[in-house]
Amino acid sequence: MCGIAGYSLKDGKAEESLVRAMCDVIRHRGPDDAGYLADGPAALGMRRLSIIDLSTGHQPISNEDGSIWVVFNGEIYNFVELRDWLRARGHHFKTASDTETLVHLYEEEGAAGVQRLRGMFAYAIWDARKRSLLLVRDRLGKKPLYYAALPDGLYFGSELKCLRVAGIPLEIDEQALRLYFQFSWIPDPWTIFKAARKLQAGCWLEVEAGGKHRIERYWAFPEARTAPAGKISRQEMQTQIREKLDECVRIRMAADVPLGAFLSGGIDSSAVVASMALQSDVPVKTFSIGFEEAQYNELDYARLVAERYRTEHHEIVVRPNAMEVVGKLMRQFDEPFADSSAIPTYIVSEFAARYVTVALSGDGGDELFGGYEILQELPRLEAYGRIPASLRHALGLFSHLLPYGAKGKNLLHMMSRNSALERYFESNYAPYQMRQRLVNPAWMLDENYGYLDAMTDNFPQGDTDLLSEVLYFEATCKLAGDMLVKVDRMSMLASLEVRCPLLDHDLTELAAGVPNGWKVEHGRGKAILIDAIADRLPPQLLERPKMGFAVPLALWMRGPLREMMWDSLTGALFSDRGLVNSKFVRLLLEEHQSGRRDNRTWLWALLVLEMWFRDVIQTAPVAAATT
Repeated sequence: MCGIAGYSLKDGKAEESLVRAMCDVIRHRGPDDAGYLADGPAALGMRRLSIIDLSTGHQPISNEDGSIWVVFNGEIYNFVELRDWLRARGHHFKTASDTETLVHLYEEEGAAGVQRLRGMFAYAIWDARKRSLLLVRDRLGKKPLYYAALPDGLYFGSELKCLRVAGIPLEIDEQALRLYFQFSWIPDPWTIFKAARKLQAGCWLEVEAGGKHRIERYWAFPEARTAPAGKISRQEMQTQIREKLDECVRIRMAADVPLGAFLSGGIDSSAVVASMALQSDVPVKTFSIGFEEAQYNELDYARLVAERYRTEHHEIVVRPNAMEVVGKLMRQFDEPFADSSAIPTYIVSEFAARYVTVALSGDGGDELFGGYEILQELPRLEAYGRIPASLRHALGLFSHLLPYGAKGKNLLHMMSRNSALERYFESNYAPYQMRQRLVNPAWMLDENYGYLDAMTDNFPQGDTDLLSEVLYFEATCKLAGDMLVKVDRMSMLASLEVRCPLLDHDLTELAAGVPNGWKVEHGRGKAILIDAIADRLPPQLLERPKMGFAVPLALWMRGPLREMMWDSLTGALFSDRGLVNSKFVRLLLEEHQSGRRDNRTWLWALLVLEMWFRDVIQTAPVAAATT
């Protein structure tokens, strides 16, 4: 596990000093080692967190004659089998690391070799013979990879800060900022800067000699099924899921350093810990986080699992003074990112890193198996489509006439949307009319959801149901743009590697073959996953309502965070940026402070945005957007 960076020039000679500087800013990703290569027009660099082959895994690593070089961030779980296969084909290895496998696999099969990999990865390969650079990102986007195609060449890095060091222009991408106001995070491939992009999950990018680059997709998230394939029974599918889960956990327990697991008290992390314990000869180290506020505290449920499997259990309780780390955390994302669960993610990562170097997590269960509560509402959203179009149009017009705060205003506007998918976005993300009141017109996405065309170009085609579309969005756009960003940045800030067994691509493809009716069943999400592992979990976990990984943000905003929030969002600097309606922001603050309305989501997104501007753009106002 590490961070990587580098560049390939169209003309001229690359300098090691620049790639060294690009890597210095991501030292937290790899405090154990560093390595650099400058070869003609290209330079590669890395910072290493040593996990496997601690003594000889130094990067960059080359092939036998030094014509192919690689820098790598991630873990390849099937590298032993691949190494044996490559040796049989005449390749010689000088290390025991998974990284070297990538070099010889590229020699054997070129970019197509990525199809053989099982793991999480972002890597760069410099082919000195072809004078070409290959960038690859894993299927689900667990490891990040940013790039900037500039007039003089292409630059890449594990974090945006690498590209800033390289001197990319810091002009704001207006569409990215509009998308932030909708989602509170910026989806792939956009970044906050026009000059930079994220290489999307399941894609590779090749820079040819002379600087021309192209992007190809090597893997797409599989389409969900609405009916069973063949004659497989539900019981048989449960058995397959259980066995595949155990395999995915087992291959992620390989490490030459101490290893543990996050344990939240929810179904997914508990299933991972149970599987680890059943396959381990020693007690599993588990780490849980709790809060003083009872409604946010899951420690009691986590203890049930820890006690059942006799884990070496560690707990930490977060108190309001944890807000002191807010600025540090927000800077780590390099662009506006307002998922507040980043706070406990960092705290539990930093806590776990005192004991282990690798931790397994339960991320991915909700996206693959339909665990989100909103999914129970999808039949209702589809039913609104039976309302005559003319009446739905009238409802939309009427909703615009209602004053702010009027009961049903957002509901009527949601009902008026043309498709069930649009109604899902309207009800599950920022409502259009709320954004219309808050955000200045130049920074608004269109009311007809035209932006979805660019975000959903890989959606299933043909006849499909709303649940399939929603699960596809959550498991691609949101997973890569929000959930995995949060886990990667916060864990790597603590120099902790996090592995996600539920996001193994084999298990992902198996889950896609599970009929939707077996995932969301009788008002119960993740039904088939729960049934597959129910006998391994305490009954209390199976009966409890779902609880997200949330923080008492609303309370903190009325307490330790209040002064910083008011100063940031009512000051002239914030107002002069021209992004939002300052009077309405003050109203949101007053409502929240008085307890009349819980505006934490909006206020947190605005606070994060202002903190980012002050840190990166300094005092310069945002240029007026063009519509």
